[in-house]
Amino acid sequence: MDGAMPPKLVIILPCYNEQGVLIQTVPVIFAQLNTLIKNQTIAANSCLLLVDDGSRDGTWSEIEKLSHMLPENLSALKLTRNFGHQNAVYAGMSYAREYLNADMCISMDCDLQDDPKILPQMVAKYLDGYEIVYGVRSSRAKDTAAKRGFAEFYYKILGILRIETVPNHADYRLLGSKALKALTQFEESNLYLRGIVPLLGYSSTKIYYERDERAAGYSKYDVLRMVRLAVNGICSFSSAPLMFILWLGMFVSLCSLAMAAWAVGVKLFGDGSVPGWASIVVPMTFLGGIQLFTLGVMGIYVGKIFDEVKHRPKYLIEKEL
Repeated sequence: MDGAMPPKLVIILPCYNEQGVLIQTVPVIFAQLNTLIKNQTIAANSCLLLVDDGSRDGTWSEIEKLSHMLPENLSALKLTRNFGHQNAVYAGMSYAREYLNADMCISMDCDLQDDPKILPQMVAKYLDGYEIVYGVRSSRAKDTAAKRGFAEFYYKILGILRIETVPNHADYRLLGSKALKALTQFEESNLYLRGIVPLLGYSSTKIYYERDERAAGYSKYDVLRMVRLAVNGICSFSSAPLMFILWLGMFVSLCSLAMAAWAVGVKLFGDGSVPGWASIVVPMTFLGGIQLFTLGVMGIYVGKIFDEVKHRPKYLIEKEL
């Protein structure tokens, strides 16, 4: 490194109800960190930063125990409540930059699904000059058919809407100091880091890895949370759903005109029979569904505006280690 001081790395691990998991996974991740320190690839004061996102179990107590095991290389934040995974990651990044003076940070899951063995490769890419390094899944063979199909469909939708993302990338990434500084300038309340980070525009590269099963415990990302994150990603970066409503309204109007012409034709040239209930009920239910769908999409955007204008903090810190 031509005599220069090695950069400081902070590995950010968001935690939510991970009691019983951290004691197994943190030593594995720290082993990779320690190897990088011993090889003088990174600074000796590089550390793990655990962010307790309002856990309701004994996660914080477990973090305190780990802090005694790794007093020199572990920091921790306890948020006042559950602010959500994206906000917890953002909290860790902001804290790493402002208070820990990190030259780079890596965010990853604390359950070993994100392979710690590629950490040295990510750091090497940073030293080669890349400001952003994405950890990308090499395959989804271990996912259920439903989850795999949903992911493929979602990324196709993002591509159609021209929303720049990295397919099969979650939140396993390295950000250099320039990218970290730029990220803190994004002030929106509804965070979707998978879409924001590509917008930064800094030089980036990918490292592929095989995503493993959780080391212990169970996933906190159920179907509802996944759908909510997907909708947030689309509505935060594209107004296409509103344009879809416009075209849908025009299509329904044309259908209504066609039905009106048909009704006039029946009246003038038909046998005078009274139309059945289907000709009344079906259009009514169809239009009712369209109206509810339209109001729902508009409500999402109005809700986002409502959240943004309040300027509430993305997270609040209760304790620090």
